[in-house]
Amino acid sequence: MVEVAAPLLRRLYADWLSWRGDRELPSRRDFDPLGIRYIIGKLSLIDVLAEPLRFRYRVHGTENAERLGFDLTGKPLEGWPDPQHRSMVETCFATVVKSRSPLAQLRQQVFGDGRVWRYEILVLPLSGDGTQVDMLMVAAEFK
Repeated sequence: MVEVAAPLLRRLYADWLSWRGDRELPSRRDFDPLGIRYIIGKLSLIDVLAEPLRFRYRVHGTENAERLGFDLTGKPLEGWPDPQHRSMVETCFATVVKSRSPLAQLRQQVFGDGRVWRYEILVLPLSGDGTQVDMLMVAAEFK
């Protein structure tokens, strides 16, 4: 069980648990984006590519892109402009892929322009075959 503080992220985590059912991992086909409209602008779907492990944003939530000032939709994680933050994100994503378990983190970060952001992130693994993580569902709630 993952502890999630933000109400919207708790709701998404509960949805993920319901999609999973009695399986270890749900798949992308288990949910309809219209069913999660409550968080869609804060949600990113990231393809997990193997050998070597890397990540590509299939969808980068519009609210996240507006807040960050860049849109990674269709781009690899290497497109993230801040190398330090990119490294932290990559480590987080890799942890979820290897553990095949959800991860929630409260973060405080100073961005390059001096802004301090406090936010919670939830990373949920998805699997098309039920065992290999092939996609990540990521949502962030800023405070």
